[in-house]
Amino acid sequence: MDIQLQTNRRMSGSENYSAHPLRRSARRIRCIEGCVMKDSYFYLGYRKALSQGALTLLPLLLVALLGTSPRPILAQTPQVLHIAAASDLQPLMPALSAQYERATGVKIITSFGSSATLAQQLLNGDPQDIFLSADFVHPEQLVAANLTDNPAPTPYAHGVLVLWARKDSPAQPLTINSLVSSKVTKIAIANSMHAPYGFAATRAIESLGLTAATASKLVIAENIAQTAQFAESGNAQLAFISLTIASSPHFRDLGSFVRLPPHSYPEIRQCAVILKASKNQAAAHDFLKWLTSPPIQHSLPKFGLDPAN
Repeated sequence: MDIQLQTNRRMSGSENYSAHPLRRSARRIRCIEGCVMKDSYFYLGYRKALSQGALTLLPLLLVALLGTSPRPILAQTPQVLHIAAASDLQPLMPALSAQYERATGVKIITSFGSSATLAQQLLNGDPQDIFLSADFVHPEQLVAANLTDNPAPTPYAHGVLVLWARKDSPAQPLTINSLVSSKVTKIAIANSMHAPYGFAATRAIESLGLTAATASKLVIAENIAQTAQFAESGNAQLAFISLTIASSPHFRDLGSFVRLPPHSYPEIRQCAVILKASKNQAAAHDFLKWLTSPPIQHSLPKFGLDPAN
């Protein structure tokens, strides 16, 4: 009867149902909490079960969700080779490095400089894996110091010496006789004490009988790359540089070159050694085998080098 009376009141509008919503909701929530907590698994033993046994099931659950092995899956770190390379190799090392990385997955990081400077750094403990010199002498110094894994330097190419000038240089049209032209007042040449190409250029000048005619014109650079920069910028009208640099797209577009007669300068036998302190000796040997393999040797002329043999 009470229920019927309450129903009649609501229908007649004598009681405002929305006047006490919070009071009625609170009573219902407390009722639900009490009933659930008293009769549920959580109330009866959740905390004890979790602390004693359930935590040991979590790793197995994660394995089931993420995979069959409990070991984390880590991304494989690519192997890296550090190479100290003579400056004449600067135009071709990016292409060779990219080709080698595509074939093997090994990344190559190259530091450039004159062969003498790099050799001195290696003698002082510079942490490199391979030394690619522009000559035989500086790698042999490292062999003599017992710093290499090779018993002797490994030839990997022969260098080619050229004369280069900008298209707007007064040395044009470019020939060997441009060295003695009155229009040419500055000739860039690498330091013969540091750079094998500078040594070769000095010998070429001597063998051509042009020492006296060119002595006052010579501008000395630290390495062959800087020598090219002198002529590129116009600070020299002519430069003795490597064919590797002269035949690069940039220098072909900017200027022209002529080869020095091969008999006019000593053989530029470019050699490599692997450092004994290298932590990647196996990978270093693999790279050197690749560099001296027939397919790569046959491709060297397009970069401005002659094959080693």
